[in-house]
Amino acid sequence: MSQNTTSTDFPGTSPSGSQTGSATGTASALAQEYGGKISEAASQAKDFVSDKITVVGDKIKDLQNADFAEMAENAKDYTRKNPGQALLISAAAGLLLGLILRGRR
Repeated sequence: MSQNTTSTDFPGTSPSGSQTGSATGTASALAQEYGGKISEAASQAKDFVSDKITVVGDKIKDLQNADFAEMAENAKDYTRKNPGQALLISAAAGLLLGLILRGRR
């Protein structure tokens, strides 16, 4: 009785099981393409964060020079003009504060 074994060849491999140069070249090209995309996305993220840091820095400077009595008056005026939004904002702030304080216990 003899056993008959067959060899199955997969695309991109030789009968010995090693990868051909074509598959390696394709993988290398894909790696370079994805590396470029990642580099571009990182650059865009850096620019976005830099812009936002500038905006936040400007807001902090404005707050340092602001009159708190005037800010309180502006908040009261906004609440009178937009009571629904003011209620939702205060509810969201309260919920967020509650979650933060509950998480510390």
